[in-house]
Amino acid sequence: MRLAIAGRGWVTPLGNGIAAVWKRLLAGESAVAETLESEVSRATYPVYRVPTDALADAPTHPRLRRSSAISRFAAVAGLHALSDAGLTITPELAERTALIFAISNGGVIYTKRFYHDVVQSGPQAASPMLFPETVFNAPASHLAAILGITGSSYTLVGDGAVSLLAIHMAVDLMQNPSIDYCLVVGAEEADWLLCDAYRKWRLLREAPPIEPFREPPRGMILSEGAGAVLLAREGEIVIEQVTAGTNFRTQREAPAAVAAVLAQLCTDAVDVVVASANGTFVDKAEREALAARCDSAVVYSPKPALGESVGAAGMWQLICAAEALRTDTLPPLLNAPPGFGNSRQTSLQRAVISACGMNQQVAGAALVKT
Repeated sequence: MRLAIAGRGWVTPLGNGIAAVWKRLLAGESAVAETLESEVSRATYPVYRVPTDALADAPTHPRLRRSSAISRFAAVAGLHALSDAGLTITPELAERTALIFAISNGGVIYTKRFYHDVVQSGPQAASPMLFPETVFNAPASHLAAILGITGSSYTLVGDGAVSLLAIHMAVDLMQNPSIDYCLVVGAEEADWLLCDAYRKWRLLREAPPIEPFREPPRGMILSEGAGAVLLAREGEIVIEQVTAGTNFRTQREAPAAVAAVLAQLCTDAVDVVVASANGTFVDKAEREALAARCDSAVVYSPKPALGESVGAAGMWQLICAAEALRTDTLPPLLNAPPGFGNSRQTSLQRAVISACGMNQQVAGAALVKT
């Protein structure tokens, strides 16, 4: 079953709104890193944060009054996707709309606060206001309540490939004729605790910028935000194929895993590949796989400009691929070696998304312009 992208919304470190963020990417802009400091070791970490004004049009809903940042990012992106599609959710339409969330780290800020109080003062200090925000499906619960969706609502937890797995699930879910639309949202928030963990895993960069496809890898910069797509059965940009992909046990196996996914997606001509290069071992894996499978396509990764948003990353890649096809434009790939990522204005018909996560997960998708 082939679904179409009816609407899109995103909240990024470069602001929100498809047209506004795409214009900044086309101009070669990248987010400005903010420094977070560890509350334990006083180590500092560069991150790309969502600017305050990007949430200026967040709904004034009681659900969001005390919610974590990840829920507010998700709500704004999801509502923008509905607006982009020209769709108003009525009670009748809510019954025929499904909601799928893709998350990796979840609401880490409130989770850290909740367990810090417990460790410091004992179980009696556990806050009943913070606890609901510690569960991974909290953002989905908030958005479903805002939209009045009481039926199908799911949250998938994974790594940088989880958004495409959510798309794959949406395709399966919309086999049901009683569902007309599926809103898929990927969201993430940044905190020093995450930065500390990724640095210990030797994945985090000391200072910006990311330099994709370089050897040796320089490390990534974490970012936050959300991306959302509203899927329907008709539209200009069609999801031709989604592959749930495969897994790899070690970083050395990653190139073969990415190549296996691209082998399924690159059977027809590919104009552009939106990659997940982020300054880690992922770059080498994609470079080797692309050289073998899609050497004639122009390659672009949004992560040098927007950072590694993990749970939202695949959704941002999907949005970039759809906008490239819709506008026949492609931003320059920042800090890229020769042959990667040229700004281009020509007829783009087919785009492939390669999503290689850092926790042994690979997925991909192909979009076509009808």
